[in-house]
Amino acid sequence: MSSTAAGLLQVGLLIAALAVVYRPFGDYMARVYTDTGHLGVERAVYRVARVDPDSEQRWGTYAWGVLGFSFVGVVLLYVLQRVQSLLPWDFGRGNVSPGMAFNTAVSFVTNTNWQSYVPETVLGHTVQMVGLTVQNFASGAVGMAVAVALVRGFVRYRTDRLGNFWVDLTRGVVRVLLPVAFVFAVVLVATGVVMSLKSGVDVDGRTVATAPVASQEAIKELGTNGGGVLNANSAHPFENPNAWSNLIEVFLILVIPVSLTRTFGTMVGERRQGYVLLGVMGALWSAVLAVIWAAEAHGLRPLEGKELRFGIPGSALFANSTTGTSTGAVNSTHDSFTGLGGGGALLNMLFGEMTPGGVGTGLYGILVMAVIAMFLAGLMVGRTPEYLGKKLGRREVTAAAVSVLAMPTVLLTGAGVAAILPSTAGALNNPGEHGLSEILYAYASASNNNGSAFAGITVTSDWFQSSLGVCMALGRFVPIVAVLCLAGSLAAQRKVPVTAGTLPTTGPLFATLLGGAIVLVAALTFVPALALGPIAEALL
Repeated sequence: MSSTAAGLLQVGLLIAALAVVYRPFGDYMARVYTDTGHLGVERAVYRVARVDPDSEQRWGTYAWGVLGFSFVGVVLLYVLQRVQSLLPWDFGRGNVSPGMAFNTAVSFVTNTNWQSYVPETVLGHTVQMVGLTVQNFASGAVGMAVAVALVRGFVRYRTDRLGNFWVDLTRGVVRVLLPVAFVFAVVLVATGVVMSLKSGVDVDGRTVATAPVASQEAIKELGTNGGGVLNANSAHPFENPNAWSNLIEVFLILVIPVSLTRTFGTMVGERRQGYVLLGVMGALWSAVLAVIWAAEAHGLRPLEGKELRFGIPGSALFANSTTGTSTGAVNSTHDSFTGLGGGGALLNMLFGEMTPGGVGTGLYGILVMAVIAMFLAGLMVGRTPEYLGKKLGRREVTAAAVSVLAMPTVLLTGAGVAAILPSTAGALNNPGEHGLSEILYAYASASNNNGSAFAGITVTSDWFQSSLGVCMALGRFVPIVAVLCLAGSLAAQRKVPVTAGTLPTTGPLFATLLGGAIVLVAALTFVPALALGPIAEALL
């Protein structure tokens, strides 16, 4: 079988698997977040945390819950790294330096999972399991909670309540992430992924690092986290040993973001609304996959930087899925991609991580773009825009605009400053257009909470540790606050009746409008920067 045929078979199997679970899993998550009862283990958590699970919160209180929980997570993870030498399974690796500890703490709490260190030489198993893995669950659940709060904003009328953050957070972990990650950790072990508490094994006089990989690999992909236990990430045979494990990991990356569109349709009472969002996500995902695949297949050195066990199709599929979501995992070196192939991966992030986006972040990201698209449509016809029975006035559009503009503002500011610093030249492996692409990719990855890297830039200096950490925090929490403000404003409204002038949002016209808005915003914002980097490189 040719590599193209094998690649098409992989894509077909992936789409079929997602189609099979789409309806039951999406509806299950809708029931999770609308259930009025509480599990016994959840009640125990609420008692310990002194939370009233039957109370609900205004959007501001919900936002403070997100920010407070995340701040405590950063502090605890920072401290855990700084006292690593006192912990078991540290293997003599010592305490993590302050700058690196800050960067890593912010990275994993914001669901970015950017890694400026070599995991098997810097972190022990305790920090990996107690610190990083716990945040893989927590940060994913936070994203899902915010998305559900925004959906409630569309569903509810004449109220200032959006639910309870602590309940949504707990349910996301206990009912969704934990059980699915447990099952797939076992599945990954069956495919050959390593699960060991040893620091390494001796092979022909050399020590090969090992770790409790499978348990962390499952939630790393399921929660669209991406931080690897080993430095080579999902290109390492201990993390991703064969074509089957590669396909399973791509499935895990996509399954929650894709299924959440069904959850959205179920919760708003019109599942076609979710199908439209899924269609736009799928169209953009497929288009960029075709670009990356074709660019790498026809490059001058097509197999450079790629694992032979995956080849071009498996590498392109993985790269497109991780950059289309907020997942920093890589099974190939993006720095070795062609100008067009690397530009496709970068473009996925510049779309705003909504094709299909991260766990929760993809859904609320595309819903914000739906608000922007309806606002543009209203301007064209001279009518107050509406979406799902809610009027989109100044407050709603302002909140949506802040959410959309936060990422490019942070990205371009950080990349622009880095590009003019004299010290940056020493951090780049490549000059000229490719070097600029490395800088753009790094700040796009941080600002979009993606976490993948071109692997051609050294980011261990205090400047990169600090600036990338700030970009991660602002890129995560400014949109979240804006989204929750939007949700609160929507929930307070009364329902707007459908009239002859209402634009239908379940057909191809709206899908085209939404997809066009996503592409247009990205193009107007980033084409000048892309023209100096990946576009210029592709034309040379």
